[in-house]
Order: sequence, then C-alpha cells, then structure tokens
Amino acid sequence: MDFKVVIPARLGSTRLPRKVLREIAGKPLVRHVWEAARGSGAQQVVIATDDATVADAARQFGAEVWLTAATHQSGTDRVNEVARAAGWASDSIVVNLQGDEPLMPPALVREAAQLLTDDASADIATLAHPLHALEDWLNPNVVKLVMDRRGYALYFSRAPIPWRRDPVSVTKASAHMPASLAYRHIGLYAYRVGSLAQFSELPPSELEQCEALEQLRALTHGFRIRVGITDNPPPRGVDTEEDLSAVASLMVGR
Repeated sequence: MDFKVVIPARLGSTRLPRKVLREIAGKPLVRHVWEAARGSGAQQVVIATDDATVADAARQFGAEVWLTAATHQSGTDRVNEVARAAGWASDSIVVNLQGDEPLMPPALVREAAQLLTDDASADIATLAHPLHALEDWLNPNVVKLVMDRRGYALYFSRAPIPWRRDPVSVTKASAHMPASLAYRHIGLYAYRVGSLAQFSELPPSELEQCEALEQLRALTHGFRIRVGITDNPPPRGVDTEEDLSAVASLMVGR
C-alpha cells in the first residue's frame, strides 16, 4: 500500500504557546508525531508549517519540511497546499496527522490509509472507538459520531449522540446512553488527493460553523466518509499544559 502523511504543525497556539516545539522526553512534540508517522510505513512524511522556526527545528532531526502559507484556516488546507505543490496524483492517498498527537499509534495511521485503499467508493476515511464512560459521552470536547450499517458516517457532533428517547429511568443521564451505539471520533483522516482538493475549495457549511467540526463540511456536500472501528484508541493529544504533563508522564512510563 502506497500512502503519504502530512503533519500540519502551526507554531501559534492560543491555549499552549509554541506547542509543537515544547519538549517531551527530550524531543520537540512534533518530532514524536513525525516518528509515529514514519513508523506507519508511509512512503513519504512531510511536516507542513508556516513558521521558519518550526521548519528549522524539524530539519535538524531529519524531517522533510514544506513551508506553507500563513493564511490557512485549518490543517486540512495546509495538507492540500502540500499535495498540490508536490503534484501528487488525484488518486494518491494522504493522511492528515495533526501535529499535536505525539502518542498516535503508527498502526492507526496505516489503518486509516488502508480503509481508503480498500474502499473505492469512499472519499475520506477516519477512525472511531466505542465509548463506555458517561463523562466522555457528555463532554462537548469529545466528538461523537453515528454511522450507517455499511460503516459510513452519518453525523458528527459535540452533543451526546445517539440519545435514547425512552430510558428506563428519566432521572439519570446514563439511561439515555446507548452503549452499543456510542462512538468517539478519532481526529485522523485519510484523503484521496482529488477529494482533498475539492473539499478545500468549498466554503464552510452552517453545520460546520455551528458545531465547529470541519468534517461536517464534507458530509454537507455529499462526501462519503468511511469509518473504521478500533478498540485501541490513541491517548490524549496536547492542547494544554495539563495535557503536556499527562503525555510526558505516559512516555516516561513506556
């Protein structure tokens, strides 16, 4: 299987300044992400950034780096710029691996690419895992999704979905959670380069703006998103100082 990985790595971060260059276990955060991508079996791994400081740091540990425009609104647009500039074929597969996921298992990166390789009718592939904890299901920072019987995404939401209408007990939120249908979305995407280009040309949809979930733009415009289910979800990404400390502790424990 031939696929590529692009890691969008923006230096500016509101909640955690200079996030991608913060050190974990003696390495910048983005290096851990790059090493995970390299371990996935990808034929090419590119770090895409709009900042020369990030580019210089990445080149020092041997990464291929592309300097992209500073005007992009999302990492997806940054990935698209790399794909277009590199001249990748429209049927090539590229995985968008966010630059703040240092604990992403390489096997999941490959799994996302494999899903798209195996499904010619899909435009995008992503992953999810079963949700069991009520607090996660109710947490708006945990993105939930529902699928059709063939494994294609129907909807993504920050709300607890699906919601059991007639629970045994109406006084407990847990009674509304259908455990067999509750899934958490893993923010890892594989695209066909042609679909990625089409997606990047589309304006944000109302649903996307409402939920602040970019993947809803794809569903709004009829893209087919294939979802793979894993029982081995990645640990948390890094958005805050607390996350950074937690990830560092997990790495020390390995």
